[in-house]
Amino acid sequence: MKLTRHLAVALSVLAIAAAACGAYAVFSGSAGPEIAPDAAFTRLDGSRSSVAQLKGQVVLVNFWATTCTTCVHEMPQVVETHNRFKARGFETLAVAMSYDPPASVIHFAESRRLPFTVVIDNTGSVADSFGPIMGTPTSVLINKRGEIVRRYVGQPDFAALQALVEKLLAEA
Repeated sequence: MKLTRHLAVALSVLAIAAAACGAYAVFSGSAGPEIAPDAAFTRLDGSRSSVAQLKGQVVLVNFWATTCTTCVHEMPQVVETHNRFKARGFETLAVAMSYDPPASVIHFAESRRLPFTVVIDNTGSVADSFGPIMGTPTSVLINKRGEIVRRYVGQPDFAALQALVEKLLAEA
């Protein structure tokens, strides 16, 4: 009886371990890279573009809001990262959330002279295509092939982010 119970426990442990390995394989991206959605957006100047048109560049998509204190706090580091790498094929999209009043976004972008593309996502479609975006700031780093490399919820470690951008820019 004891041997049967031990065997049953051992088999249960193996089954759980196998399920965990399978779940890890599914959620760790072993099925292949996640392709960034081809979200269309409108810049503050009214011009239209899409994420697919940025293929060939390393792109940081930063979802933020003027009412988010962490977003406002991290913005100088987003600017610094953009300025550091822009000449080498790095692009930043600052996507203001749908609940952020457009006048506030425009004032913020102009008063801080944001040097990158600012998008007002008034319908929430850009956030939905990358989402769900559960809170701000959330940033998504995309490589030159249009694959999502990393998602950051909250303020990223900018030294680590910049090291990863450096690595991605060096890739063919």
